[in-house]
Amino acid sequence: MERKIVGIVAVIGVILSAVLALAAVDGVGVAPDAALARLKEGNAHFLAEAPTRPNQDMARREVTARQGQFPFAMILSCSDSRVPVEILFDQGVGDIFSVRTAGNVSGVMQLGSLEYGAEHLGARLLVVLGHSRCGAVTAVAQNAKEPGNIPAAVAPIVPAVKAVRDAHPGAPDMEVADKAMVENVFQVIADIYAGSPLLRAMARSGRIEVVGAFYHVETGKVDWLGAHPEEARMLAADPS
Repeated sequence: MERKIVGIVAVIGVILSAVLALAAVDGVGVAPDAALARLKEGNAHFLAEAPTRPNQDMARREVTARQGQFPFAMILSCSDSRVPVEILFDQGVGDIFSVRTAGNVSGVMQLGSLEYGAEHLGARLLVVLGHSRCGAVTAVAQNAKEPGNIPAAVAPIVPAVKAVRDAHPGAPDMEVADKAMVENVFQVIADIYAGSPLLRAMARSGRIEVVGAFYHVETGKVDWLGAHPEEARMLAADPS
């Protein structure tokens, strides 16, 4: 009887190990459309105030600590404390490779992080997530005089604000800011393609997909903006 029990325990151990292994690699090779569907479903849970809170238990923590991370998506978002990506997309430990910076801008540190997420971790979807009430974009639109390193940090937002002002001459600062928060998403995607030959090549080959999104802090809803309108031109401009 004792030998039988030991055998049963061993079998259970093998099954559990297999389950944990699958849990650790459930983000590997997830196609961009499937990854996007998971994010959309997660935001629907958040909106309905019915989160499932997947992959947040001790087993998930243990298996990702032991076997590594395999996120199914990368999200470049703002550092704003009202934009917690794992919560608003109802995801858990090891699901999202999150890169956050004021104004969701893309500099060398952000590009290097995203390259790592795509090249080494295998994430195939990159979402650039802007949001309403963004203080960084508002500061640029109002030409605020900020101290320290803040002006340099938000400098990449300037082209988005200028594009909105050129399209809407005479518009008040807050109207410009609101429109520029969306425009900035596409500006960041353009900056990613311009600044990272690696990500540009991966997008050109279909290895990754880059899309924009916009989160409304007032409602919790994410609007999906799709690819950059000039993506084909950006990717074709450099055939190397």
